[in-house]
Amino acid sequence: MQPDRRSNIVLIGMPGAGKSTVGVILAKQTSRDFVDTDLLIQTAERRPLQKILDDDGHIVLREIEERILLSLDLQNHVVATGGSAAYSGKAMRHLKENGVVVFLQVPFEEIVERVRDFGTRGIARAPEQSFADLFEERYVLYQKYADVTIACEGLDQEQVSQAICRRIDSDT
Repeated sequence: MQPDRRSNIVLIGMPGAGKSTVGVILAKQTSRDFVDTDLLIQTAERRPLQKILDDDGHIVLREIEERILLSLDLQNHVVATGGSAAYSGKAMRHLKENGVVVFLQVPFEEIVERVRDFGTRGIARAPEQSFADLFEERYVLYQKYADVTIACEGLDQEQVSQAICRRIDSDT
């Protein structure tokens, strides 16, 4: 069977799903470089995500995120995206051109436990939108763009990374 021509592994999912932590582990396990797009946004804007939200609102943060994602030209990387990356169809199509998109599926209750302080996390959502509504809205988008879905409940980050490797190896 022909190996998948897409050399990147793109992680999507809610804030607190473990994209950044799993991404670092996965990059080591697969001999890839690692990039965290939230850090690219903060570096480009010279301010934390929460400050962007506080100053300019969630729509501006999503626009910045889309611009950063569309500027990526990577080979052989693990890419941890921000939780709102899936709002941009254009950016997701761009990431899928050279990447296998992996949805880290974590139950709502576990996300709530992991994140705790939503007011400082830099989560792009409308001010009146509840976290539960945001979760439901994004879940549909993650499912839409995922090439692979990993059920992360009850797994530690190493186990999630191993599950990704097994799924990607079996799909190629």
